[in-house]
Amino acid sequence: MFLVIGLVTLAAQAQRPDNYPPDNTDVILSSTNLPIVWIDVKGKTIDREERITARMKVIHNGDGSLNYADTVAHPGQHVDYEGFIAIRYRGNSSFTNSDKKPYSFRLLDKPLEEGGVKKKVNILGMGKDNNWALLAPYSDKSMIRDMLAFEISRPWMEYTPEGRYCELFLDGTYYGVYILTEVVSKGKTRINLDDPGETGDELTGGYIMEVDRDDEVHYVSKHSPLTSTGEVIEGKYIHIQYDSPDYEDMTQAQVSYIQKRIEEMENILASSHYLDPDNGYQNFIDVNSFIDYQIAMELGHNVDGYRLSAKFFKQRDSEDPRFKMVVWDMNLAYGNADYYQAWKTDSWVYQCNDLLVDVDDPYLVPFWWYRLNNDPQYTEQFKKRWALYRRTNLRLDNLMATVDSLTTVLTSHDAEARNSMAWPRWGQYVWPNYIVLPNYGNEIAYLKYWLRNRITWMDTQLGFDPSRVLRGDVNCDDIVNISDVTILIDFISRRSYQELFDTVAADFNNDGVISISDITSLIDYLLHNIR
Repeated sequence: MFLVIGLVTLAAQAQRPDNYPPDNTDVILSSTNLPIVWIDVKGKTIDREERITARMKVIHNGDGSLNYADTVAHPGQHVDYEGFIAIRYRGNSSFTNSDKKPYSFRLLDKPLEEGGVKKKVNILGMGKDNNWALLAPYSDKSMIRDMLAFEISRPWMEYTPEGRYCELFLDGTYYGVYILTEVVSKGKTRINLDDPGETGDELTGGYIMEVDRDDEVHYVSKHSPLTSTGEVIEGKYIHIQYDSPDYEDMTQAQVSYIQKRIEEMENILASSHYLDPDNGYQNFIDVNSFIDYQIAMELGHNVDGYRLSAKFFKQRDSEDPRFKMVVWDMNLAYGNADYYQAWKTDSWVYQCNDLLVDVDDPYLVPFWWYRLNNDPQYTEQFKKRWALYRRTNLRLDNLMATVDSLTTVLTSHDAEARNSMAWPRWGQYVWPNYIVLPNYGNEIAYLKYWLRNRITWMDTQLGFDPSRVLRGDVNCDDIVNISDVTILIDFISRRSYQELFDTVAADFNNDGVISISDITSLIDYLLHNIR
């Protein structure tokens, strides 16, 4: 039985023959700073489950150059990719609750009907692979929330997806602004994992999993979710899906191994000795990776974080036996959603089970996060890493500059305006918007206002004083020593650039400029103050 949404069933939505065109199909694109993507399905119906063959062409004349939709009047443009793809719709709520649909596609050497197989191609400079997505920012009217989360978490995480804005045509109709992005998958330019084998070390990796819905039940946790006070929530379960290898392709040995490894992790976290420094949970999870994921989820107050699309992976034991996290699916974060108090700036979202305990919703935060946040060592390390990022890429001016940079990409040559012509939604409620605003400028202003309030609250809770600057501590380790001199020399000479680099602390003489004089002043300070 299909769930009915309005008068249209999910089955009908998945196979609508007109492929969900925008409200206005007469939008004209002459030139744009964004890559232009054409997808031609020749009138065929795109499906949600089965992939169909299409042709795709991507025009991109390089950053800083314009791209032209009229390729006859503008010949000689750079074709970044042209060939066959296997395409289908993707997403859960982003599909069922959005008029503008997202896609998943794989690159092919020839049509599926002719036995086409996957091929790996570097698209828009994002590295060779065959598995891609076209995200369709719709409920996120700013169109930057996913990209913002990617950009600010990239310096911390072992892997964060790359994405590029583009403007999409489907069978000649303008469909608006999309994000052509990597998906969280295995690959040399993504999560560099070996295929798991059948025995020994080869059996131990690599695997990609996610905490998600119960539509594909691969593993059900034997430990109940908890409230913020540690109360067991009876009758609710946590579901984990195996993403890579595909569950259907996994052998019994591989399924048994990764299930046993997850069970071991959960059993330790649930035990009375989970804090044991030698035999505790640190043997099963990369603590910094989990902290960095939590920082991303909490900064965005992502109500779907932890409990939906919460992706994690495991390498072979010989490389690293611990689970690690990946940031994904942030379009409803940063004050966008109106449910489960997602709009709030003054609460911890990892504790949202308190709101869900009496709700008919099976998707709750795993008990892992309660246990971790009740470990004094974990919370102390959390505070240290928050302070590190707040002095670097999460400094308020850097964060606002990232927002401005992303919005400039969308507004400088009217891509946002064209998208709004195709999908006129300003002044209208779109599920699950917390606030309905009249234009794009107001949307970005609200996002910045929300971020400032969220940062302020988290600073207070985590004991970080943004006004405190330790001059000379450019690498943010709370010590001024010769390593800071080395990094400062590298920065000024441009031989290398460290992403987590405190430019305020680097201005040692406080003259507003980072220069050779800061190096000489810092060396002089060290010579006279270090014994």
